[in-house]
Amino acid sequence: MSMIQNDWLDAVKPEFSKQYYKELFEFVKDEYSKVAVYPPADDIFNAFHFTPLSSVKVLILGQDPYHNAHQAHGLCFSVLPDQDIPPSLQNIYKEIHDDIGCYIPNNGYLKKWADQGVLMLNTVLTVRAHQANSHQGKGWEKFTDAVIQAVNAQDRPIVYLLWGKPAQSKIRMLDNPKHLILKAPHPSPLSAFRGFFGCRHFSQTNDFLKENGLEPIDWQIENV
Repeated sequence: MSMIQNDWLDAVKPEFSKQYYKELFEFVKDEYSKVAVYPPADDIFNAFHFTPLSSVKVLILGQDPYHNAHQAHGLCFSVLPDQDIPPSLQNIYKEIHDDIGCYIPNNGYLKKWADQGVLMLNTVLTVRAHQANSHQGKGWEKFTDAVIQAVNAQDRPIVYLLWGKPAQSKIRMLDNPKHLILKAPHPSPLSAFRGFFGCRHFSQTNDFLKENGLEPIDWQIENV
């Protein structure tokens, strides 16, 4: 695992000495030595590498990484530029188009968002190839809860985009009155028509940031 070096280190360092994290580390190391696991080990902490804690304006919460080859690279919903756009991200793009008029790009590489302060966090950071949710319950959830709590503690306006019930289960941790919580069904094809389409989360996010004197997010992902 590529170590966290930026200001996230102070926020999460206490986790590294806890028993659950030691067990998680050994489990993950063992999995990578025996079977195909995604994302590549050096990409596990990319959400933190790309978006320092002091830069976070928006938190998007996913579940676990994509489990097919060459897709996951450490940002929820994002895939590497040469990959097909997954169905949930297709629906996210459709909502962005309908909400703020961005064209739908030909790739699903979302690092541009991360570079602007969108923390793109999965609650579980690794997965066995072709086995969705295979690393659930091994300790990642405790670690990412600590991350969510660190964001909640920030004394500045931040927006949470919580799509689907698993993401919304974290609301109990979010008690900072300076922050904005936006909820909608998950953008997957199974649930997007139940209220994700039309949620207008992207314009609401930018309106909130601008109202608080912050630069809005440029949600347009360009073609490659």
